[in-house]
Formats: sequence, C-alpha cells, structure tokens
Amino acid sequence: MEIERKNHWETVYKTKRPDEVSWTQENPKTSLDFIHETHLDKKAKIIDIGGGDSKLVDYLLEEGYQNISVLDISANALERAKKRLGKNALKVNWIVSDITEFKPEVTYDIWHDRATFHFLTTSEQIKKYKEITKKWISNYMIIGTFSENGPKKCSGLDIKQYSEKAIENQFSDHFKKLKCFTEDHITPFETKQNFTFCAFEKRN
Repeated sequence: MEIERKNHWETVYKTKRPDEVSWTQENPKTSLDFIHETHLDKKAKIIDIGGGDSKLVDYLLEEGYQNISVLDISANALERAKKRLGKNALKVNWIVSDITEFKPEVTYDIWHDRATFHFLTTSEQIKKYKEITKKWISNYMIIGTFSENGPKKCSGLDIKQYSEKAIENQFSDHFKKLKCFTEDHITPFETKQNFTFCAFEKRN
C-alpha cells in the first residue's frame, strides 16, 4: 500500500508541471496567515507535511524563518523544490517519508499540513498520524483538508472529506481548536476546491 502510494506520487511529480496539478498555489496566503497568528519567533521549528514543491517554504525563507523542514512522500517533488530554491535549499531540512511512517527526531513548534491528512482513508493510517502529532508537536497544528463540499478524489486517489466538527473531533483529545473556516482554492485550471482549514493548539 505504502509503496503503491509512493510510486503514484513519484510519477505525478515526474510527469506533471506545477500548472498541471490542482493543488498549486502561487501565494499560500491562508497558510502564512495561520503561521503569523501563532506569534512565534523566526526560530520556531516549522514542518510542512506533504509540502511537495509548494512555495510555502519560499515565503517562509523570505520572511526570515530559520528552522524549516519539508516532508513529502515524493523525492521528485522535493528535488523540484530544491532546484527552484537554488542555494536557499541548503537552509531547509528535506525529509522523504510517507507521513504514516515518519519518525521525527525533534518536536515541532508549528505543524502545517495542507492536503495530506485527507489522503489517509483507513482508521489505521489516521491512528498513526494522530500518534505522531500527539508526540511530536509542541505548540500548534495547522491543517487544511477538502470539506464536505470539496472533491471526493484528488490526483485519482480517494480522499476523506472533513467538516469543521469532524476534523475537530479527530484531534480534540490532545489539541484545542483555535479557529476553523472553509475556503475555496482556485486551481491552475480555474476550478474550485472547497477546503476546511483549522488551527489547533496543543493541550498541556
């Protein structure tokens, strides 16, 4: 299962340009706003889960953040991001891993996940994700998933839709919801995808 998933994403990032995939954002404003609202300093340890070749890392580097990690199942995706960043890529910790197999070495102040969690469709995958977040997040978790009004599939794969309440229920044992809202993402081919975005704070 994990190998199939990895092969799928390696092929996507090998064969499609950023303007040929639905998740591409020129400016990840919502994610940046959430990160700014944590009011943590520029030394905060931030990880972008399923970051692929997202431009979030570009903006964070430009703003002076110093401890950024980007995780993706696809080595091809991270290679594209590194190539784009040039010398700046040396300032980032790049991690090739399936999120359910991720074994962190540090705790993260900010865990950002736009459109990875909703690809976990089995209770076992979701359980593994929750165990990792419980143990390895020290402060904030930011998650964006397809909403109940969003797509049922992405990149040919089934996803799990989440309402605000459903995503809150998944994490309420160890995280307190700070805020949630739904938002339309306009894809590079001018279609709309409705997302549920939530910010959580780790419970003491």
